[in-house]
Amino acid sequence: MNLKNSEFMLGAAKCLSTKIPSFFVRLNSQQSAKYSSHHRLAEVGRLDSPKIQGKYDTGQLFLHRVFGYRGVILFPWLARVYDRDIPNKRDSLSENVDSGSVGKEVKGRTHTFYQVLIDSRDGPYIRAQTEAVTFLGNQDSSRSLYAIPGLDYVAHEDILPYTSLEKQPLQHELFDKFLLYVPEKDPPFAALETLKAWQKKNHPWLELSDVHKETTESIRVTVIPFYMGCRDSQASSVYWWRYCIRLENLGDLTVQLRERHWRIFNLSGTLETVRGRGVVGQEPILSKMLPAFQYSSHVSLQAPSGHMWGTFRMEREDGYTFDCRIPPFSLESKAESGDSPSNNFM
Repeated sequence: MNLKNSEFMLGAAKCLSTKIPSFFVRLNSQQSAKYSSHHRLAEVGRLDSPKIQGKYDTGQLFLHRVFGYRGVILFPWLARVYDRDIPNKRDSLSENVDSGSVGKEVKGRTHTFYQVLIDSRDGPYIRAQTEAVTFLGNQDSSRSLYAIPGLDYVAHEDILPYTSLEKQPLQHELFDKFLLYVPEKDPPFAALETLKAWQKKNHPWLELSDVHKETTESIRVTVIPFYMGCRDSQASSVYWWRYCIRLENLGDLTVQLRERHWRIFNLSGTLETVRGRGVVGQEPILSKMLPAFQYSSHVSLQAPSGHMWGTFRMEREDGYTFDCRIPPFSLESKAESGDSPSNNFM
């Protein structure tokens, strides 16, 4: 069993555009004074009204409501969201964080997420190595992990749509391989056959199915697990998952993540405990200016399924410490078709 902190991390400030009454969106290209002593505002387009009902189309340009980057929608996913903050019929049942239960008593609600491309110009200013979407390459070694650059998963409510008159308003190596400018269309970008073929081929490794949420002391933790595949050897089979974790401070007081405590249950009956300082080598601070932090990591099991749950030890600015619960989630494998994930985008 291996729980490996990857080097992939994403943390960012709240998007300033939501506070600007102007008809045009202005994006702060230097979102933190940590990276520069000056700020430059750039006009990027016209802010449109967010959709309350219905889905956004392929090619829709947007600003991320929390992380502030520019992006474009490739295609939607329909996921089941298990939110432990929403009351349900079994609220009266007590829950034990250390029980290992994935919480099937929490009713799943379907919700739309989007696969998106991130503008490469914004990556440095959201403290991001935007390669958190990883997959197993077509190699013999079970540790051959490859990253797809500049991909993210965004919830419907985090999309702030905007319109630009530029033919290529986004800088990403895959933009012109996946999308075609069609001026009479709204939005004016259509999916090319290469995008459809890439989506079909990589569907098992990209698919978002379950999302888990829980809030402790105004700190919301969201977990999205992904099955990555299996690597067979003469001795055993090793199953791999990646998981994305987002922490968001919904309160007024600044908090800092100090420690992580994981419990990993294997279908074979093994329970492993993992403790350590911070996450991905950092102890992120969640403040009013930088309320959110997101990172990805990997876990491997010598069994086709398991569970994970745990806590983050948080320290508030007034010295108060508390354990922030990580909602339990399943690690489920899938039947493999034999096709390997592809990083050939052509």
